[in-house]
Amino acid sequence: MLRSLMTAASGMKAQQLQVDTIANNIANSGTTGFKKNRLSFQSLFYQTYREPGAPVGQGQTDATGLQVGSGTDIAGSAMVMEQGEIQLTGGPLDMAIQGAGFFEVQLPSGESRYTRDGSFRRNLNGDLVTPQGYFLIPNISLPNGVSEIQVGESGEVSYRDDTGQVVTGGTIQLARFANPMGLRAEGGNLYAETLSSGAAARQNPGVAGTGVIRSGSLETSNVSTVDELVGLIVAQRNYEINSRAIQVSDEMLQVVYQLVR
Repeated sequence: MLRSLMTAASGMKAQQLQVDTIANNIANSGTTGFKKNRLSFQSLFYQTYREPGAPVGQGQTDATGLQVGSGTDIAGSAMVMEQGEIQLTGGPLDMAIQGAGFFEVQLPSGESRYTRDGSFRRNLNGDLVTPQGYFLIPNISLPNGVSEIQVGESGEVSYRDDTGQVVTGGTIQLARFANPMGLRAEGGNLYAETLSSGAAARQNPGVAGTGVIRSGSLETSNVSTVDELVGLIVAQRNYEINSRAIQVSDEMLQVVYQLVR
């Protein structure tokens, strides 16, 4: 009975983390370029009272044995890298990635971070930066007085200068990873590379399986609110069932306590 208390408690803890994850997904259902998280579970240690195949009589063996588990735990979490919907915005510096890849940006410390949020803008010097002011890598700078800014599918940035001529202002590259699910989320729509993700490989958009850029658009979150609400109901019911198991174990302990008295 004491074992059942701890076993059910592990289930409640696991479902609490599941609810936390679902709540974060729902909260970011409107976040540009957000990738939802999914938890995976694993069973905990099993105590073996009788090994499968153990002899139980003359020429007879136990077909299944006797094992009792001790609950569940979170094995890990993973980002679901499904494509979000491409939403037209009309902003000349809004860019969505259709396919694999991330925009690379530079923090004030000089470190690189990666994002699917393509809502760029120009700073005082004409450089393309994120809403937080982080520079796009490679740096793209547009002079003052330009008009008709366009970004092609393959990343070429062009504009019309003050003399009316069309000028190419550089090419945007995308970063790819061997295991993008291994990136570390840091908030602010930013990801950092890890040993699990591998080093960033920079490619021009549309080359070697890299995604293409859709100008004047943004990628929405890939969270399905309906799916998350269903998952929330399931997690709530599992939590309630585990709490019921604790209640039943407590009632059984009370019966034993009354017998002792």
